[in-house]
Amino acid sequence: MMILAPLAGMIIQMAISRTREFGADRGGAEISGDPEALASALAKIDAYARGIPMHTAEQHPETAQMMIMNPLSGGGLRGLFSTHPSTQDRIARLRAMR
Repeated sequence: MMILAPLAGMIIQMAISRTREFGADRGGAEISGDPEALASALAKIDAYARGIPMHTAEQHPETAQMMIMNPLSGGGLRGLFSTHPSTQDRIARLRAMR
């Protein structure tokens, strides 16, 4: 139990971070009145970010939460331990607000 509690706490903290990201997107869409424009901007930022290797961020993963997009590659259970939701999920939620 002592081993699982810190792991569960970390997963919950990361889930809260992802929820805040979705909330910020929703708030920005409400303020701007144009969720499609924000979705389009996210898609452009994501496309640009994929073209630039982030070696420094890979060496210092603690800086990932300060990025607009998650700069870390990772795989497998990445969604569970990620501080950022996937850009595709963010775009889908913004487009659903239309």
